[in-house]
Amino acid sequence: MQEKTKQWLNDFFILNAGTLLTAVGSYFFKFPNNFSTGGVTGISVVMTHYFPGLSNGTIVSVINIALLIVGLLLLGKGFGFKTFYVTVAFSAMLKILEVIWPMTQPLTDQPFMELLLGVFLPAWGSALLFNIGSSTGGTDIAGYLLQKKFPHYSIGHALMIIEGIILLMSIFVFQDVDAGLFGLISVYVQTKVIDMILYGSDAGSQAVIITQYPQEISQRVIQELERTTTVLPARGAYSGSPTNVVLCTVRKSEFVRLKRIIGQCDPNAFVMVNETTEVLGLGFKGFAEAI
Repeated sequence: MQEKTKQWLNDFFILNAGTLLTAVGSYFFKFPNNFSTGGVTGISVVMTHYFPGLSNGTIVSVINIALLIVGLLLLGKGFGFKTFYVTVAFSAMLKILEVIWPMTQPLTDQPFMELLLGVFLPAWGSALLFNIGSSTGGTDIAGYLLQKKFPHYSIGHALMIIEGIILLMSIFVFQDVDAGLFGLISVYVQTKVIDMILYGSDAGSQAVIITQYPQEISQRVIQELERTTTVLPARGAYSGSPTNVVLCTVRKSEFVRLKRIIGQCDPNAFVMVNETTEVLGLGFKGFAEAI
């Protein structure tokens, strides 16, 4: 129970920290400069161009609710409730910032620096949320679903595909190539930052786990880390007793969670950890990228 409470408090802290980073980056740097990075808002702008009777607010609300329901059904209640909390908290934080620090113009006269902060802070916040099975809602949910469907894509790559399509639609509809290309550069940087924070480099950690509970560990690795394992039968040389060896490779950012899973399933497990300089295959870098 104490471990669950600690985990809940940790997730609650990260939910609020990630949401705050996203709100601060959006409010102080993205909104005053009208930086466009696609998203549900980009879809609504395109749709109102063809259907002027619809309002942006209505379209954004409908799409967000639809994506939230899909996320709840396909990604589970945990993801759905966390994302719903982030959506509400994000709106509340924006309202509070509007009262505390009204913005009528850009914060500085350095648009490039504000672009970097307007991209980096929300990307950092999104990465923190993705790492605990949550999101900021909207197209982040679509990107999360796409990454689950195609595990060889990183979350950043999945988001880049979705946001890129939205921005290309916007360029086609409004014939504003400069703004569209500016948005594409922003999306590229933002998704690269998300991947850098989530995955780090191509390095990983390989765990060799000697345990009496291979199935319990493997099931939790699959469910919680969305990785897989290889289970081998073994026998202790000294005791002669049968045992099992579980092989599992994860990204460095996931290793703390792997250790927690092992410790909870089998406190008597014997674990050897090897640092890998590069990992190729499903869920990591593809062979085409490595050549």
